[in-house]
Order: sequence, then structure tokens, then C-alpha cells
Amino acid sequence: MILAQVQIHNRAGQESCVADNGLCPDWIWDNFDRYVNPFWDHVYLTVVAVAIGFAISFALALVAYRRRWLIGPIVNVTAILYTIPSLALFFLLLPVTGRGNTTALIALVAYTLLIIFRNVLAGLDNVPEEAKDAGRGMGLTGGQLLWRIELPLAVPEIIAGLRVAATTTVGLATLAFFAGAGGLGEQIFSDINFKSNVVTAGGLCVLLAAALDLGLLLVQRAVTPWRRA
Repeated sequence: MILAQVQIHNRAGQESCVADNGLCPDWIWDNFDRYVNPFWDHVYLTVVAVAIGFAISFALALVAYRRRWLIGPIVNVTAILYTIPSLALFFLLLPVTGRGNTTALIALVAYTLLIIFRNVLAGLDNVPEEAKDAGRGMGLTGGQLLWRIELPLAVPEIIAGLRVAATTTVGLATLAFFAGAGGLGEQIFSDINFKSNVVTAGGLCVLLAAALDLGLLLVQRAVTPWRRA
């Protein structure tokens, strides 16, 4: 009898909390499964966009590092893409690529290019000249110098760019549902006035950004043992 009364009281309290659009721990616990698939959709959009953006930016930075006249045009084009409002870019792409992940990924990749390109180039430009001179003194070719000395020493700046791109993309991906790509943004905007919903979906975005940032820091520590020494 007492247990039944407690259950009725708890249910009534939860219903009252939901009705008041409050922060309801019991509701979050009971409905957490509704956020699982959107969370993994968000992870997919973020990781794939950053990976593609890194591949493109890295290749462009390597070319521009050797052919300096390309830096200006590449920065200008990627800066223009970066300054386009995210919602506007989604809607501009919809007639061309349709609703779905393709449209979302094209837009998200576009926003990573400037950040990563600049950091890769900055990392290469900041390699100490004495380190490059030592490599040349050892008889390394230009390609060997790049891959054995310059790129390893540029890792901290490259990872810094990836960290900024990853956390930025987590935020921008919340708008990907306007392109039909789902993600946690769809959950947030489905009931934006309900605190429990917003806190749960938004909290998962924050956790994802923190996890990606920490993961990239661990990668940096793993590939740059000399910095720990």
C-alpha cells in the first residue's frame, strides 16, 4: 500500500514537472532512449565532416606550402564559405543535393576548411629553421624533410586546428536537421520550451564536443612523445 502511494506520488510529481516545462530527472531517465539514435547521427555527421575537411585542407596546405601564391586564393575562397550563415548554406544546397546527409556534410565540411588549412600551414611555417637545416645536412630530400621533420613538428598546430574544427562542427551539426540529416538538433527543436529535453540533448552535444577534444589531445600526446620529455 505504501509502495503504491509512493509510486502514485512520484508519477504525479513527474507529470507536474513536465506540465510546468521544468527540469525533470525522472522524465529524462525514462525517455533517454529517444536520444540514442540522434546522438549517433550527430557523431556520424561530426566525425565524417571533420575527417573529409581535414583530408581536403591538409592536401591544399601541402600544395600551398610549396607554391606560396596559392595561399591567398585558398584563404579567400574558404573564408567566403566560412562566413556564409549555416542555415542559408543548408537551404542553398537543398535544391542541388536534396534533403539528407549529403547536404549536411557538404555544408559542415565547408566550415572546417579555413580553420584546418590555416593551422596546417601555420604549423609548417613555424618549424624552426635550424631543424630543417639539420635535415638538409643529413641529406634528406624535400619530400623526406617534409614527412620526417616538418610535419611531425607541426603536429601541435595541426591538432589545435582539428580541435577547433571538431567542437565547432558539433555545434553546427545541431542545425543539420533543417537539411533532413537528423542529429540532436532535431530533438532540441522538437520541444525547445521543455527544459528537460533541451538540457538532455544539449548536454549530449557538450559531452560529444568534450570527448572529441580530449580524444584529439590524447592523439597529440601519443604522436609527440618529445614534447612530454
